[in-house]
Amino acid sequence: MDIILASGSPRRRELLSRAQLDFTVMSVDIDETPHTNESPKDYIERMVATKAAAAVQQLNVNSREENVDKDVEPRLVLTADTIGVLADGKTVLVKPTSREQAYEMWQQMSDTVHEVWTAVQVTLIARSAHLVPCDNAAAHATAAHALKQPVWQVVSQQQLTERTAVTFIPLTAQMMREYWDSGEPQDKAGGYGIQGLGAAWVSRINGSYTNVVGLPLAQTLALINTVSQHSSASVS
Repeated sequence: MDIILASGSPRRRELLSRAQLDFTVMSVDIDETPHTNESPKDYIERMVATKAAAAVQQLNVNSREENVDKDVEPRLVLTADTIGVLADGKTVLVKPTSREQAYEMWQQMSDTVHEVWTAVQVTLIARSAHLVPCDNAAAHATAAHALKQPVWQVVSQQQLTERTAVTFIPLTAQMMREYWDSGEPQDKAGGYGIQGLGAAWVSRINGSYTNVVGLPLAQTLALINTVSQHSSASVS
């Protein structure tokens, strides 16, 4: 079954490639602003659901533009969202936008434990006939083809959330300054990459290493298999 990775993350793309799966990549653009008083868990679960919905919407736009009429096999849309959370379970570790913000965050992470949370959603989609409402006779002829045009619809979806505890060594001002100057922290939640120079700050982890990178690979593959096994019973 074709898999669509709805993520622009090169780290997720690399991890999924290690599983030797055939997949295509689609980047989706959504509003990632947290809601007022939204918990970190609720936030990442909402993000993966919103990304999946945006991917399905984009697929339908592409299908209409390409005028695709032929039957297409069901597909799986894979979405993920990763955040870092301090030990209080409430404070989210963001992608730092300035040196000062990174230093403040790292000082809270120094010589203590934080967690990395990743929500993953696998969405099974299939094409089916879609009736487009038509308000007047003049538009009926134009809409006639669209009435028969199959669109992608969600058949089923499942989520998981994986957590990994990460322990940092005590950080000095020099360590933080040199790491920021390396350019690595700027696009990463928590301001570090465990697969890069940031590994020198990690004394131990408890849980999935690939989760800290951005996609809990073993758990994601199990979820893909679960949804795939149920696809034949769900799609007519």
